[in-house]
Amino acid sequence: MIRTLLLLAALLAGTPLAAQKPLYLVNGSPRDEIASIPPDDIESIDELPADEETIARFGPEAANGVILITLRYDSAARFGIDSLTFGSYIAAQVQWDADEPAARVALRYRITPEGETRVTEILESTDARLKRRVLKAVAEAPRWHPALKNGRPVESEGVVTVRLPEGKPMPGEPYLRIR
Repeated sequence: MIRTLLLLAALLAGTPLAAQKPLYLVNGSPRDEIASIPPDDIESIDELPADEETIARFGPEAANGVILITLRYDSAARFGIDSLTFGSYIAAQVQWDADEPAARVALRYRITPEGETRVTEILESTDARLKRRVLKAVAEAPRWHPALKNGRPVESEGVVTVRLPEGKPMPGEPYLRIR
């Protein structure tokens, strides 16, 4: 796991390896970038050299090597309500008036193979009232369509951040005035 994280960090940090732009294959499919892949979703990373065997196997796109990334699942979990992200759904469920102070809550959650959402860690909470309301909304949220590995549901993780009221800067945060 440490080797995986170090290799991923090197790829994202712009080291010479990243500058050569290898062919990225994520679960066997070509990908232009890998920065959007959450590190916790990665099961393994294998680096293949830019040699004759690799080029023969993967074609001329492999001239700078190949990075094989295997995710912990074949397809990611999908939230059960179409057109809404989990964060926007949770924010809409929480009553937080515009005259209340700006507050933020960030949670790490786990999606079970049954599609239930379980909070595993409170990453940030600037207001205890908002935290209670967000936790309640998460507990009452509809089930997810769980991640799949080999056609079977598997556990996955995510992070949700809720900041309310929308558009109101957090205390101490600079904001832009639009004239």
